[in-house]
Amino acid sequence: MKKKENQMHENQSLVNALAQTVKTGIIKSNLIPMFAGLFLAIYTYQYSLYEKLPEILFAFVGTSLVIGAAGAFNNLYDRDIDEIMERTKNRPTVTGRIKPTYVLCLGILMSLVGIFTLVLATPLAGVLGFLGLFFYAVPYTMWSKRRTVYNTEIGSISGAMPPLIGWAAIYPDITHPAIIGLFIISIIWQMPHFYAIAIRKHKEYQAARVPMLPVVKGIRRTYIQTNIYLVVVVATSFLLGTLSLGLQLVALLLSLSWLSLSIIGYHKMDSEKWAKSMFLFSLIYMTVLFSTVIIYSLMGTIFNL
Repeated sequence: MKKKENQMHENQSLVNALAQTVKTGIIKSNLIPMFAGLFLAIYTYQYSLYEKLPEILFAFVGTSLVIGAAGAFNNLYDRDIDEIMERTKNRPTVTGRIKPTYVLCLGILMSLVGIFTLVLATPLAGVLGFLGLFFYAVPYTMWSKRRTVYNTEIGSISGAMPPLIGWAAIYPDITHPAIIGLFIISIIWQMPHFYAIAIRKHKEYQAARVPMLPVVKGIRRTYIQTNIYLVVVVATSFLLGTLSLGLQLVALLLSLSWLSLSIIGYHKMDSEKWAKSMFLFSLIYMTVLFSTVIIYSLMGTIFNL
């Protein structure tokens, strides 16, 4: 009995290690904007959920695998700096719980299967999946992350791919203003979000020599740059009006609230509290906006609004 319990514990430990390696938390959070783009396309082009069920499944499985592969490659390459940072020092790739060769093979397998699965939806979805994986693994992880304060901007390209992949899995044309709007919002959102993390983890990034903007240029520069990006988010909200005034108003309300919080909070809070409030609101912003897009699209599809 005890031997069986030990085996079960060992298996559970391995599953947890694999989950940390492929970053299942990031997979889940990125599936929300993917489904937002997907259901928005179904609503826009008046497809039924039933007729697009295969594409929905292909997009879900393929996107999950590609994002998981990106996480595995990132963990594999960043073992040296992950060991220094408090929040990453216990990752399986750092502790040796999972061997590097295993992680490499896992990443390659997930990449191939994930991209192939997306191609089954549409070839464009497969191309976008590959581009998202490539930008995260090479220009971001292997090049810019350790070399420039613009690493977040470069990495944001891959982070904004999920809504494009979702849309492309249903309709292989990503030139509609609404999906362009979601793509731009997904790009710009990442800067205030990750700047806030970098402020709160300033010493860790400094010790690991990762040149995040707050670490290299300071809080004042980060505040100014954050507000510039938030103004862009406010302006981009109007692109959603090409499909729905309601979606546009939700996006505007959220983005204006975020900009107001940044300006008012910066002058009334210390940098740590300001960063924490900006981080929390960034999560609220993305959750509410993309959930609204999903609900609106599903309701419109089901009831032909």
